[in-house]
Parts: sequence; structure tokens; C-alpha cells
Amino acid sequence: MISKLLTSALFAGAAAGLIAGLLQLVFVQPVLLHAELYESGELVHFGAAAVSAHPELPGFDPVRDLLTIVFTMLTYTGYAMMLVALMLLAEERGADVTARSGIIWGVAGFIAVHFAPGLTLAPEVPGVAAADVGARQVWWFATVAAAGIAMWLLAFGRNWAMWGVAVILLAAPHLIGAPEPDSFSGPVPTELGALFAARAFGVGLAAWAILGCFAAYFLDKEQRRQA
Repeated sequence: MISKLLTSALFAGAAAGLIAGLLQLVFVQPVLLHAELYESGELVHFGAAAVSAHPELPGFDPVRDLLTIVFTMLTYTGYAMMLVALMLLAEERGADVTARSGIIWGVAGFIAVHFAPGLTLAPEVPGVAAADVGARQVWWFATVAAAGIAMWLLAFGRNWAMWGVAVILLAAPHLIGAPEPDSFSGPVPTELGALFAARAFGVGLAAWAILGCFAAYFLDKEQRRQA
């Protein structure tokens, strides 16, 4: 089982992470670099529309971009290990895991890791006001754990009680609320922050759907090879 887990997760995570890294370089990084110009004071959006309309963004940086892709591949390999482990557990319970159903697994992972915490603690561009990082990390991890358990209960729960617990777990962190700063301020235009959050969610959804598909595909392929 360990060999199936490691082999499947390695291939799935590396492939999905490579695609996710490339998507981030194309769609997310330009917005992030644009926001950094406002954070540094090089651009000012109030009364400076003509200046900020066509900003000079940092160009292609081989070292930075390569490190971004490598880090993303390592991150998604870690995600893949958790996902494949859950798939193996689900198969022991009688579930049929295929590349097609793996997409659903990936979407569930996106909801747990990205969308659930991001619903209240949205992806942030540089320079925005934020609460204490330690408090936000505690809330983020608790929300991801609660959403992950909720996804499992929704998928494999056998009665309304389990599904009710799943709904409570999904809602509770947001009813409690994430840590917030004392005041809201920042030099970055809100339109840029909204675009960054939207693209971060979009790339995350695509990457997790691909990860789920690849994880299920490579797991099935490895099981057939060992059989």
C-alpha cells in the first residue's frame, strides 16, 4: 500500500503541480507583481489613473519563476499524498475510484483547502490590512480540517445525522468568524484585490480538479500493475 501511495502521489502531484505553477505564472503572478508596485509606493491609484493604467511590471525571471514552479510541485505532491491515502481508504469501504470520479475528489479538496477558508479569509494581495498572522493560521487550519471532515461525511455519510454534522462543520468557522484587523486600509486598489482573489480561486479549482483526476488515474494504473 505504501508503494502505491508514494508512486501515485509522486506522479500526480508533480504533474498537477507543474500545470498549477504554469497557470499561476500566467494568471496570478502578474496581478501579484502589479499589487507590489502599489505596496512599494511606485504606483498610487488615487488620482493617478493615467500612471497606473499601463504599469511596467517585472519581466521574466528564470530563477524566481523556476522556484515558484518547483515549490508548487512539492506542495501539490503533498496534497496528492493525502488525497491518494483517502482514496485508498475509500476503496476499502467499497468506493469505486476512477479518473472521472477523481475530478470530484479534486473539487472536494479545493473546497476544503481553498474555498472554505477563502470564503471568509480571502486571498490577499500585498499591502492590505490584516490581523495577527498566528491567529489567522489557527483559524485557517481549523477551517480546512472542519471542511475536510465535512466533505468526507457528505460523500460517505449514511444518514441525515452525519450530513447534518457536515453542514455544521462547514458553517461553524464562518459563523465564528476569522480574525480581522482593527481597521481596513491599504494602498492597493480594491479592483486589483478582487481580480487576484478570483484568479487564485480559478487556478486553485483547475489545479485540484487535475490533481484529483491524475491521482485516481495513477492509483488505478499502479494497482493494475501490481496485480
